[in-house]
Formats: sequence, C-alpha cells, structure tokens
Amino acid sequence: MPSSLIVIDTQSLFDWMVFRNPACARWDAELSGLSWEWIFTSEMKAEFDFVAAKGFGARWPVDLEAAAATWSRLGHRIDTPPPPGAAARLHCSDPDDQKFIDLAIAARAHPLVPRD
Repeated sequence: MPSSLIVIDTQSLFDWMVFRNPACARWDAELSGLSWEWIFTSEMKAEFDFVAAKGFGARWPVDLEAAAATWSRLGHRIDTPPPPGAAARLHCSDPDDQKFIDLAIAARAHPLVPRD
C-alpha cells in the first residue's frame, strides 16, 4: 500500500516529540512503515528549531539531539513550493501556519495535522 503524504505543524510536532501526547503514540510506527510519509520544508524545520531552542522550562526539556534524529530518520525535506493559486489557496488566520496549508495543498498531502 502506498504511503500518504502528511504535513505536521510545529505544535503537533512538539506534542509528539516533547510532550509525548498519547494521541501521537502511533506516529513513530506510522512514519517508520508504509502508511505515512512526513514532508516538510526548511522553513518549517527552522520554525521548530527556533521554538525548541527557547524550550519549555524544566518540566518539558527538549532533547535537541533526539529531535534532530527524528527529523532526519522520519522526515523528508522538500523544496518550498510556490503558493497555490488564488482558486486553490485556503487562507489561514495565523500567518505563521499558512506555510503548512500551502505545502499540503501543493503536495496534495493528506492529512495536514494541525493543533491550533
């Protein structure tokens, strides 16, 4: 069975990699197998790295090496596509999240995993 392209927003990535949200428990298996292919752009990775470097306090330490290994092992960086045309573009009220929607549309990814 071919994999589904998946786009995961930054908050959901932290739920998975740092906060260990039970809703994300199967993601490692899905991304390691044939079910999902997680795609991202360099801008998405830079946003994650920026937030990770700020951290979440002592209660939620960010293991930067483990996070980098997860990105490297399970993620697939692709070039940033041009924004979809006006007819295909879905507008996001949060400009920081527009890149996730645009990538999902351009790559025909399904699903897009948002948190907010």
